Amino acid sequence: MKAMVLSKTGPVAPDSLVLRDLPVPSPGKGEVLIRVRSCGVCRTDLHVVEGDLPGVSPGTIPGHEIVGEIAALGEGVTGWALGDPVGMAWLYRSCGTCRFCLSGRENLCLSPIFTGYDRPGGFAEYVVGDGRFVYHLNFTDPSVFAPLLCAGIIGYRAFSRLALLRGQHLGLYGFGASAHLVLQMAKFLGMRVSVISRGEGHQALAREMGADFVGPSGTHPEEPLDGAILFAPAGEIVPDIMLDLDRGGKLLIAGIHLSNIPSLVYQDQLFLEKSLGSVTANTREDGQGLLKMAKAFGITPKVRVYSLEEATSALMDLKNDRIRGACVLKVS
Repeated sequence: MKAMVLSKTGPVAPDSLVLRDLPVPSPGKGEVLIRVRSCGVCRTDLHVVEGDLPGVSPGTIPGHEIVGEIAALGEGVTGWALGDPVGMAWLYRSCGTCRFCLSGRENLCLSPIFTGYDRPGGFAEYVVGDGRFVYHLNFTDPSVFAPLLCAGIIGYRAFSRLALLRGQHLGLYGFGASAHLVLQMAKFLGMRVSVISRGEGHQALAREMGADFVGPSGTHPEEPLDGAILFAPAGEIVPDIMLDLDRGGKLLIAGIHLSNIPSLVYQDQLFLEKSLGSVTANTREDGQGLLKMAKAFGITPKVRVYSLEEATSALMDLKNDRIRGACVLKVS
């Protein structure tokens, strides 16, 4: 099979990933083999390639927004048949036995395994997944569905945890793959949405998609926010966002990697029951909830399609803010 394999970590460059011919993997007990049709390119993939996450080594195959078809079943797999449409996300497997897994918080598992990081990912023609952690799909265009499987899921988890009501005000800081999906969720539920993003293309897309207020980095929403989500990996703007919150407002950080956060002034930025939190990975329930919402609301990613061999170009475009919406590799 063809696969784009990490050759070295460091700032993404044309030779960060190399095309290789590898044996098609075989599924083990409880696993499924997936023929990959498309795979989204996520900012987490960029963090993997650039070595921002610990333990990454050459030979890694990134990619965790995977859409494909069941090509083979390992021993003991039930609920799946050959040819079934399938999706695979960041959480490859949790241990199922730690205190977090046993209390319904598998996203906080003490021994998690992640797709495209601990296990080979979807920048390849075939990938093996855990039969308990992949998703049944009903798709017509796999390139459109792929970004839902990380950008959509993490956005859904953050949005759900804010628990905002119709008419309340949501702020989105950074407007990439995840934020443009959350905007659709919020508008469908009757919320006001303000978007702050440094990229002019991102700002234009936010306006096209119905944001109530759009501004460049350094500007502030016209009215206080009931909730906010930070997608950009820019910890330095957290103090300003905390000032944008109304009384009782909450900021959630929805990234796996963030630059350092400057000190906060309690009286100005945390008092009056403001809160600051993070969102970590996802549960299977998050994935199922997002897919149901996407179908019910008609949530549709805006995508730019690349070939598998163009994976490095996609990562470079992502890093340099040249993507409006999400980018997807068409694999087969």
